[in-house]
Amino acid sequence: MNESYVQSYDYSGEGVVLFIDKSLDWTSFDVVKKVRALFDVRKVGHAGTLDPQATGLMIVCTGKKTKSIEQFVGLEKEYTGSCEMGVRTPSFDMETAVSELKDSSTVTKQQIEDVAKSFFGKQLQLPPMYSAVKYGGKPLYQYARSGKTVERTEREIDVTKFEILKVHAPYVDFCIVCSKGTYIRSLVDEMGIRLGCGATLTSLRRTRIGEYTVAKAKTIEQLIKWRNTHFKQEQREHEACSIH
Repeated sequence: MNESYVQSYDYSGEGVVLFIDKSLDWTSFDVVKKVRALFDVRKVGHAGTLDPQATGLMIVCTGKKTKSIEQFVGLEKEYTGSCEMGVRTPSFDMETAVSELKDSSTVTKQQIEDVAKSFFGKQLQLPPMYSAVKYGGKPLYQYARSGKTVERTEREIDVTKFEILKVHAPYVDFCIVCSKGTYIRSLVDEMGIRLGCGATLTSLRRTRIGEYTVAKAKTIEQLIKWRNTHFKQEQREHEACSIH
């Protein structure tokens, strides 16, 4: 891990900025909790939630560097993913069981590409019920899991890229570049509605936040290995200073 991804080693004081490649089934809170324990620091925050079913880049700050979170939150995000045509679920991804099936065999690649282009630009998006957005002090997913739907407020988002990478029916691979607060699951669900057959997100990976790419990020396992190595180095330097 180079200096561009860890600005200092004063975890609790000046703090560090960590670029982490989140693994599948980890919640964003799991990542924050692990960083807190790994660096023995209380003040930890992240610049953008990733669903447990998504992988990819998370920016995590500790100590005083948590004041920098807002500058990362506002940056555009890039995602790659895949969806299944002809399928709908309540959560818009594979977290919940299939609730609707339709024939998608007549949908062409051109139709899919045309619908994808229709999402370009600024628009209003309603946060899905299966999300961490708060209502009455509780995340929406808690209401959704108990079968309740509550009133939500639409938010403005901006989609600057929605490229169809590959169509291997019934699956579609895509790349999306968008503003903060955009729910890719919702875009996929709406795409399925516009195509008349439904669609559900099957995989998602955040590949970029602003200029920062997941290619330079570390998994939690790599971060643990790096941290342990750094601790040993600090210990050797301390022992060397003590001898002199």
